[in-house]
Amino acid sequence: MSQDSHCDTKKTCKKVYITTPIYYVNDIAHIGHAYTTILADTVARYSNLIGLDTFFLTGTDEHGQKIEEAAALRGKDTQSYADEISGKFSTLWDDFDITNNKFIRTTDEDHILSVQKAFSKMYDNGDIYKGSYKGNYCVSCETFFTDTQLGDDVYCPECGKETKVVEEESYFFKLSKYEKQILAWYEEKEDCILPRNKKQEMISFVKQGLNDLSITRTSFSWGVKLPESLNDDKHVIYVWLDALMNYLSALGFGADEKDMAYWENSVHIIGKDILKFHAIYWPAFLLSLGYPLPKHIATHGWWTRNGEKMSKSKGNVVNPRDVADAYGLDNFRYFLLREVPFGQDGDFSQKALIGRINGDLSNGLGNLLNRVIGMSQKYFNFEISSCNAVKYHKDELKRSYDIIDNLEQYVYNMQFGRYLEDIWKVINIANNAITEHEPWTKMKENKPEEAMATVALCANILARVAILLSPVMPKVSAGIAQALNFEISPQTYIKHIKNETLLDTFNIKPTEPLFPKVEDILIPEKVKEEAPLSKEDLAGLITIDDFFKSTIAIGTVKEAKAVESSEKLLLLQVDIGENKSRQIVAGIRKFYSPEDLVNTQVCVVSNLKPAKIMGIESNGMILCAKQRKKLILIRPDKETRAGSKIG
Repeated sequence: MSQDSHCDTKKTCKKVYITTPIYYVNDIAHIGHAYTTILADTVARYSNLIGLDTFFLTGTDEHGQKIEEAAALRGKDTQSYADEISGKFSTLWDDFDITNNKFIRTTDEDHILSVQKAFSKMYDNGDIYKGSYKGNYCVSCETFFTDTQLGDDVYCPECGKETKVVEEESYFFKLSKYEKQILAWYEEKEDCILPRNKKQEMISFVKQGLNDLSITRTSFSWGVKLPESLNDDKHVIYVWLDALMNYLSALGFGADEKDMAYWENSVHIIGKDILKFHAIYWPAFLLSLGYPLPKHIATHGWWTRNGEKMSKSKGNVVNPRDVADAYGLDNFRYFLLREVPFGQDGDFSQKALIGRINGDLSNGLGNLLNRVIGMSQKYFNFEISSCNAVKYHKDELKRSYDIIDNLEQYVYNMQFGRYLEDIWKVINIANNAITEHEPWTKMKENKPEEAMATVALCANILARVAILLSPVMPKVSAGIAQALNFEISPQTYIKHIKNETLLDTFNIKPTEPLFPKVEDILIPEKVKEEAPLSKEDLAGLITIDDFFKSTIAIGTVKEAKAVESSEKLLLLQVDIGENKSRQIVAGIRKFYSPEDLVNTQVCVVSNLKPAKIMGIESNGMILCAKQRKKLILIRPDKETRAGSKIG
C-alpha cells in the first residue's frame, strides 16, 4: 500500500490482511517459497510494530490432478501424501519463526464448505452455467489453452510441459462479464498491482478479450465436490477457484465470518507466475460474490542460482533450510530482501550472500555495535547518558531522522532493497561520526562530555536501527536491543521512531559479535562435469572477433506505430545516442502494442546495412528472444544512457 493509503488506513481502519499464496504440495519448499513467505512475514512484523491489527495467512494448496498423480507416483494415498508435504511446509515456517496467524489447508473441512458456498452463490447469481469443453490441458498449470494460444504447438506457453487434449463436461464461470469492471479497477487504483509496470501486462491480456472460464473437472476426483444442491457428483471444483477462496475462507466466509473485517485492507504477496490468476480470475470471483477487490497484489520475480534456472535435474535447487542452518536465518532474510529489487528476478549465490554478511552486516552494523560497546566499556564503565547528544550532534540526529521519516513508504510498496539501503545510510552516519569526532581523542583532551555525546549518538542510532530492522532481522535486532538495555515493541516504536525520544541514561551490556566473518562457502557446491567439445560441437561456432563485428547499443524508443499493411510489423523511431532517431522496422506487433514501447529501452544492432521491409527503410534490428511462438524483447534491467554499447 502506498504511504498515503496507509495513512488513510490508520485513520479509518487499523486492520491489515497480509497473505502469501498457498503453496502446492507436489514437492517440498524451495527458495522461492521462502522468499515469498519472508517478504510477507516482514510486512506483517512491520505492521504489528507500528500498531496495526494484523492478520497474516499462509498455507498449502492440496487439491488437483497434479497432487493425485504425485501421490500415485510415490505409491501413497493422496490425503496421506498431502498431509506429509503440508506438514513439511508448516514445520519449516515454524522453524523459521514465521509469524502467521493461521496456516490454512484446502483439505480443511471449513475451507471446503466455504468453497461450496461461494460456488452456490455464484451459481445463484447467474454467473455459472453448464456446458462442455474441448481443449489442450496442462496438468502442471491446471489450465486449458485454446488453439490460438498454442498455435501449432502442443507445449504449455506458461511452463513448457506437453499439454493433453481433453474433452469433458464442465461448469463455466462468466469471466467475460467482468472484463470492463476489471479494466476499470486497473485504471482507478494506480497501485492495485505492484510493481506498477506489471499492471500493463494484465491490461494488455484483458484487452484481448476474456473467455468464460471452465471451473470444474470430471477427469479426476481429488478436489472439492460441487454443492449438494446441484446433485452432480462427478464434478470437482477447479483448483484455482478452490485455492483463491482460501483468502476468504480463512476469515470465516460462509461460516462465522468473525474476521471478515480484515478483508477491507488486503495485501496479496505472490510470484509473477501466478499473477494472472490473482489479477484477473480472483477479482472476477470477488465481484460475483459482492466483495471489495484487494488493496494490492504484489508480485515478485524468480530466483536463479549462479545465473542458471534451478531444476532438480541440474541439482542446483536451493534448499532454504540448508542456507539458514549454514549462514544464519536472519542473514538469509537480509540477503533475500536486500539483494534484488522487488519484482525483478534475483540470483542466489553463496559468494553474494557472504559478501552481504561480511560487508553490510559485519563491517557496517556489527562494527558499529562493537565500537559502541568497546568505547562505553573503556571510557564510561558501560553507563551512557544521552543528555548532551543533541548539544553536540544536532546535525547527525536531524539527518538520521530525515531518512527514517521516509522509510515507511518503502515497506508498503515492497521496496525492501531501498528500505535497507536507507537504514544503512543511517548506520553510516553513526560510523562516520565516530571517525570524525574521535571520542578517544576527546578523552585525551579531557573532554569526556563530548566523547560521551558521540557514543550516545551512536547508541541512539543503533536503537532506532534495531527497531526498524526488527521486521527483517528479528533475532539480530533483539540482540542489539538487549545490549542497549531496551525492548522492541509498538510502544518503543512510538517513543523512539515517531516521537524521536532519545534513550534515557542506560547501561550497555557486552555481547558476542553478531556477524563473524565468513571466510569461505559453507555449503559444498555440486561440480558439473562437462565433456570436451567435439568437432560436431565446434561446428558453427564463431570467434570473439566475429562477435565484435556487430555493434549492439541501448536505444530508447521515442515513437512507435503499426505498419498498416502488415499484421506483424511496427515502425519505431529509436534514439541510440546519435542526436537523432534511427528508423527501425520490427516484426513484433503480435506481442507488443505501440503504447507498450514508447519511452522504453531496447537493444539494437546498429551497424546493419539499411534494408527495405515492405517498402519501408529499416536502419537496424531490435534484439528479441524466441520462446516457442513468442518473441520477448531483450532489455537492460535498469535505465541506461541511450547509445551505451553492449559487449
